[in-house]
Amino acid sequence: MTYTNAEARQQLLDDLARATDVIAVSLACLGAAYEQLDEHAGDQLERSLFGPVQVAYGRAQRTHAAFAGRYGLPRRAFEEQSPGLESQGPTELIQRAGDAAAEADHAIAELQDSMLPVEVGDPEVRAGLTEVRELISEVPARARALVRTVGR
Repeated sequence: MTYTNAEARQQLLDDLARATDVIAVSLACLGAAYEQLDEHAGDQLERSLFGPVQVAYGRAQRTHAAFAGRYGLPRRAFEEQSPGLESQGPTELIQRAGDAAAEADHAIAELQDSMLPVEVGDPEVRAGLTEVRELISEVPARARALVRTVGR
């Protein structure tokens, strides 16, 4: 099946939106975990996880909006996501945040591997996708490392 340029652009935009929503889940989980941690662990979480995920989320949103704007496609308002059950402790929330970051990284990698960003001929979107992946790629490992130290 062949895509028209308009269909390829819309598919790219939809795939990026789904990955951005998953990054928002990671961010929500980290925010909820932060509220449950002591000051030292909270500072670690903010520095090693929350900061990079927050920047990645913003970059993903800007990439989405700029790409949509360049091609006259509908922009999407991204909404805050839920961290899940309130009964989750900080370790579960941090693990869930790491898992969501890994899922978003995988989704963006699949998007890049699909060649859609190349097919639509947009270097800015390719650069944005790369930057988001660079920001979140280490989050799962950092989350696992932080989980090992929380509560000790």
